[in-house]
Amino acid sequence: MTVTDTATRTVRPPRAGRSNGQWKVDGPAPLNPTEEFKADDNGLNVRERIETVYARDGFDSIPDADLHGRFRWWGLYTQRRPGIDGGRTAQLEPHELEDRYFMLRVRTDGGALTPAALRVLGGISTDFARGTADITDRQNIQYHWIGIEDVPEIWRRLESVGLETTTACGDTPRGFLGSPVAGIAADEVIDPTPVIREIKRRWLGDPDLTNLPRKFKTAITGHPSLDVVHEINDVSLVGVVHPQLGPGYDLWVGGSLSTTPRLAERLGVFVTEEEAPDVWHGVVRIFRDYGYRRLRNKARLKFLLTDWGTERFREVLETEYLGHRLPDGPAPAAPTGRGDHVGVHRQKDGRYYVGGAPTVGRVGGPTLSGLADLVERVGADAVRLTAFQKLVVLGVPAERVDDLVEGLEPLGLTAPPSPFRRSTMACTGIEFCKLAIVDTKDTAAAVIADLERRLADLEPDLDRPIDLNLNGCPNSCARIQTADIGLKGQVITVDTDAGPAQVPGFQVHLGGGLAGVGRDEGGLGRTVRGLKVPATEVADYVERVVRRYAAERAPGESFAEWAFGADEEALQ
Repeated sequence: MTVTDTATRTVRPPRAGRSNGQWKVDGPAPLNPTEEFKADDNGLNVRERIETVYARDGFDSIPDADLHGRFRWWGLYTQRRPGIDGGRTAQLEPHELEDRYFMLRVRTDGGALTPAALRVLGGISTDFARGTADITDRQNIQYHWIGIEDVPEIWRRLESVGLETTTACGDTPRGFLGSPVAGIAADEVIDPTPVIREIKRRWLGDPDLTNLPRKFKTAITGHPSLDVVHEINDVSLVGVVHPQLGPGYDLWVGGSLSTTPRLAERLGVFVTEEEAPDVWHGVVRIFRDYGYRRLRNKARLKFLLTDWGTERFREVLETEYLGHRLPDGPAPAAPTGRGDHVGVHRQKDGRYYVGGAPTVGRVGGPTLSGLADLVERVGADAVRLTAFQKLVVLGVPAERVDDLVEGLEPLGLTAPPSPFRRSTMACTGIEFCKLAIVDTKDTAAAVIADLERRLADLEPDLDRPIDLNLNGCPNSCARIQTADIGLKGQVITVDTDAGPAQVPGFQVHLGGGLAGVGRDEGGLGRTVRGLKVPATEVADYVERVVRRYAAERAPGESFAEWAFGADEEALQ
């Protein structure tokens, strides 16, 4: 018996033993329900049904495979029904957890948002999303309370300003992280904009790339701050200068966090700007053809890289997908500063870019619309989003910088934020996410306000912000393992006067970091045995551990360095 490989149209003998669902090894036969619905119908095809059937006939007309599967290929997930506490998250079926409304993700791919685009984004929030809009740490705009009947009009408005939700979710190449200061920074190594645009032009929405084993995340930067968290993406292109070939990219593959975190590795190759799109295409096709599909929890590229190693991965990329060797290349230099781009910075053309910090990414319709007005009023060019739930206003005339900074404040987008407002991130949390166990956004906002008051006396003594990341479940959308202080939501047991009680709380990770976030290179944090903090005591804990760090650290010692060297008692 033989099997036909649908990706390459080659015929290969079956492999003895248990199949991992690798198309180029085991053949394309679906091995689980998710693979079955993907094989039955390409996820991109659901858009026509949304526009012609579901938007007309309503939520109850949507079959399960579309509602809980293919809708993701267009950035749509059902959101959590209000009133379900975190203790029931793992006990209920998806249909019991979900509401009749959707979360919707809009991808920006490191692109510049004009005032017209900002007004469209703000209008969608106001008209269809009950005023909600969040900047995610994937440079997306994320809405909630979206009704299925409004989706076609939302798409029409987005596409009128060059935005889309195409493959914003699902087993696809999701939104790309791109440097927020691409093309304008005075110290840029290479502008990644042409590469991102070419990849999108050639392959965004390509049916041949819309049935991957699982999600596939991309990051591309040419800025020396290393501002796209390249260590935790499936594929990253990082700007470097080759001693003979000039500016180009260093290639990293296999990064991802979630419940089994793994940092990406360099393949050691140099990629020219001209070849970068083809190299990206080769890596994503390796994932499509060789990625594990039998078990969903083993279906990310990091598991294939763990088994193959970098040498074999490079060999397969060069021989099977590119047809030639790539030159060896240098590693990126240590980052020159924090990659969130908060504050005022001079551009290479003499204008300025200004990074503003909302509170844990929350913006909303009035903020986005007000930002559009402000950008036009001061004569700036556009806005980009960052991988840290922040935004950057581009092309501000020198004489209007103060006006811009002043105008950001009433919008809740402060350019000189406090250290914890600058460095705190939070995922969606239990308010809308069906996987979450605890609240994150409101908890984080309250903690920031508390710490601004409690730790004001320490601010002059802290060399750099201390990153505080809150996640509502173990999946690490807010990158808890790579923060100075990472908090993983769970239900914990505490002693009360009435006896043991279960309350929302967090497991603590300490001392993680990524290049571009105050570290020269990435590293995963440590956990302290038994260290769990009730949600109501997060500010107490952070204040306690930060004051201990300030009192005990050696000169120039970072929080991460101190946390890894401290004994467990000091971290309680």
